[in-house]
Amino acid sequence: MFGNRTKHTGDGRGPSSILVIDRPDLPDGTAMWRIARDSGVLDLNSSYAYLLWTRDFAETSVVARMGTEVVGFVSGYLRPNAPTTLFVWQVAVDARHRGKGVAGAMLEGLIDRAYARGARFLETTITPANEPSVRLFTSLARAFGVGLEYSPLFPSELFPHGHEAEDLYRLGPWPS
Repeated sequence: MFGNRTKHTGDGRGPSSILVIDRPDLPDGTAMWRIARDSGVLDLNSSYAYLLWTRDFAETSVVARMGTEVVGFVSGYLRPNAPTTLFVWQVAVDARHRGKGVAGAMLEGLIDRAYARGARFLETTITPANEPSVRLFTSLARAFGVGLEYSPLFPSELFPHGHEAEDLYRLGPWPS
């Protein structure tokens, strides 16, 4: 629906310059954990959680590969009580590959896969200070001509460890 799953990046001199958006496999959980850890901004989950994610939510998540290296991931799931809504939990790109359109390409690939499974909306939460994520999802809504709404969801006082509030961003509907 939204285009092809490969993107040429870098200098174009070899297979490492081709970005492939793919379904995560069990071994990718290690790379996902490392990328989340090294991001310095994502809430880091246990390595076990990322392994479970690749097993239980692989159909609603993606990894970006350059050659055999995982350079980014998006973890998501269809909400059990709202199965037409894809919730995007984490978006992360390895520092060496940021600013090259990897996050947008991953989200396009994931939306395409979720659309095929009946999703018509995308939700995510973003802290008010996370301007890059706000720009990413705002650009995504604009690029596909879908609505974008945001509202408070989790106030900071709900978090036991001083976490910033999380606002809900809802994109869609994508046409059926």
